[in-house]
Amino acid sequence: MKQGKNQKAEGIVYSTNPDFQYQYNTEPEKETLPPQQQNLRIMLDKKLKGGKKATLITGFVGKESDLADLAKQLKNLCAAGGSVVEGDVLIQGDFRQKVFDFLIKKGFKAKMAGG
Repeated sequence: MKQGKNQKAEGIVYSTNPDFQYQYNTEPEKETLPPQQQNLRIMLDKKLKGGKKATLITGFVGKESDLADLAKQLKNLCAAGGSVVEGDVLIQGDFRQKVFDFLIKKGFKAKMAGG
């Protein structure tokens, strides 16, 4: 969680200590594993986009910025829109084979999942 002026200090109403600094419950961001250690699953999803087909890539372990970079590369490769949703990459359309080939070429351990 980012620390900024819009962040709320939940549970703290008032402190009489003039040097009080609220400690936010932030989890340290995970280090990005090298591509050889990533276990990515590629599947077709019809639930998240209102019944439309979408390629879902799950299992990425690492920083949000690295996941966003990977998502951008995949969206450019497929010439399609997409997003990062809760640690998963969602590409609009059925591009499973194209994404699989790209990830294998980049050195990732990828696996087709689902029916």
